[in-house]
Amino acid sequence: MVYQALYRVWRSQRFDDVIGQQAITQTLKNAIIQNQISHAYLFTGPRGTGKTSAAKILAKAVNCPYSKDGEPCNECEICRSITEGNQEDVIEIDAASNNGVEEIRLIRERANYAPTQAKYKVYIIDEVHMLSTGAFNALLKTLEEPKKNVIFILATTEPHKIPATIISRTQRFDFKRIDTKDIVEHLAYILDKNEFKFEEEALNVIAQAAEGGMRDGLSILDQAISFSNGTITLQDALEVTGSLTYDMMDRFISACEQKNTAECLQLLDEMLTSGKEARRLLENLLVYCRDLLIYQKAPQLLAEKAQHFTETFKQSAEKISAQQIYDWINILNRAQNEIRFTTSPRIYLEVAAVKLASETTGENPPADSSSSADSQEVAQLKEQVAAMQKEMDQLKKQTIQPQATAQPQQNKEKKPASTHYRLPKKRVFKVLKEATKKELTSVKEVWEDLLDSLSVTQKAMLRASQPKAASPNGLVIAFDYEIICKKAANDQDFVLAVQNNISRMIPDYAPDLVYITNESWPLLRQEFLSGQEEPVEESEFAETEEETETKETDENKEGLVVSKAQDLFGELATIKED
Repeated sequence: MVYQALYRVWRSQRFDDVIGQQAITQTLKNAIIQNQISHAYLFTGPRGTGKTSAAKILAKAVNCPYSKDGEPCNECEICRSITEGNQEDVIEIDAASNNGVEEIRLIRERANYAPTQAKYKVYIIDEVHMLSTGAFNALLKTLEEPKKNVIFILATTEPHKIPATIISRTQRFDFKRIDTKDIVEHLAYILDKNEFKFEEEALNVIAQAAEGGMRDGLSILDQAISFSNGTITLQDALEVTGSLTYDMMDRFISACEQKNTAECLQLLDEMLTSGKEARRLLENLLVYCRDLLIYQKAPQLLAEKAQHFTETFKQSAEKISAQQIYDWINILNRAQNEIRFTTSPRIYLEVAAVKLASETTGENPPADSSSSADSQEVAQLKEQVAAMQKEMDQLKKQTIQPQATAQPQQNKEKKPASTHYRLPKKRVFKVLKEATKKELTSVKEVWEDLLDSLSVTQKAMLRASQPKAASPNGLVIAFDYEIICKKAANDQDFVLAVQNNISRMIPDYAPDLVYITNESWPLLRQEFLSGQEEPVEESEFAETEEETETKETDENKEGLVVSKAQDLFGELATIKED
């Protein structure tokens, strides 16, 4: 017989078999018992958490003639045919390869016909977020006017890509990541059934590497069984998952505690050379530091792991202060966030290693202090913004009042007030020389997503700015206030975060960021246009403030004319020709 992977052999066949999703399975069972079955369901959540399995179980449960307590019998002809995938009334579709309008139209046409064998015709559309816009529109029509005895079950890992009009017409169930303890228990149950020996700590390593996905856990277990020699040991699990051994982490943390930067970098090089993946390495070090902290404060919570702790670990837990561990966790957490959007994780790891072994950690305060500092900084920025806004309102009021005819000319020639921030004029002109409307539009389209991807402090800073011009290699960002502009330009973490996130959201676009004040933008723009040998259409790289003001003025004038006409002649009449 052909070998089958564990995740296929042990796929859930009943609601009670679905691990870690008790709230969802109980709700579905109750709906079946009470005969309150919806015409459309949306199952969302990370990969390997049971979405497709639950969809198939639901298809069996609603069609099984011998269903009991909302569970299918799994023995009748209907249940067996659905399990084997040859029941013509239960259609499973992969939206990744069938994402066009024609495929959805075909589904709509078939949905008009009654089921031939089963009670309900069930359509399971996996990875539904891959459907095209036209396909979603076609599907929406079907969901708006559902046919009798037809059920749609949509499954996706990215619900934010599904139109709100689709989501609002379904019952949504969010599958959560499965707890590590539940994964360990299920893996142990499977190994016991197969009479395969194992070390419990090995299953903990596999469960942590699965990151909340049962399918990933079973796949890793499959590899561990093949790799092991009759018994799955801790060392086998570490080798298969690419995790750090306790000896490696002991040596690395000891070097950090002794402030031995050279040894830290050497050990890091050994880990990476041996094939350890950067993200997994950081996760392991974070868990190790967490264990140090818990071992100090509440050792009874680590009773299950206690037998695997080395003497070096216990000595480190006694010597290293809690404050030092807080600092390390904060550094590792920052590095983990930074490597998500980079192609050179080694650089960030090396920088993190140097920080971990640094004598002073004042620049990396513990998490609580960092949050407090962020809150204070945001509060200060808000106060400064409020004060600036008040001044701007006063200036606007003064501008509205009648002025001498010569004053506009004086305003144009007026130079910006003296500032401590030195404007990068040459860099601005370089961007404007190559600027196009295409790049600027692309940046504006992802601007809100860019803000959401930043930390609280960084988001507050960038919120007070707008992109003004963009070229294939540069981007000019104007800040409303000089103090924020100066802070942004001098904050390397902020600059790097903005660059990385823009590059991630706009493929093949990694611009050099140029920061200026909003007040200086009109003068810099005018100076650039005046210095060109050939006339340049300003609309090629930005929408000018004059254009915006002209639009508003024309609209206001038109409104005044219409209002005056109504005062003179009464309500406007519509003339119809016979």
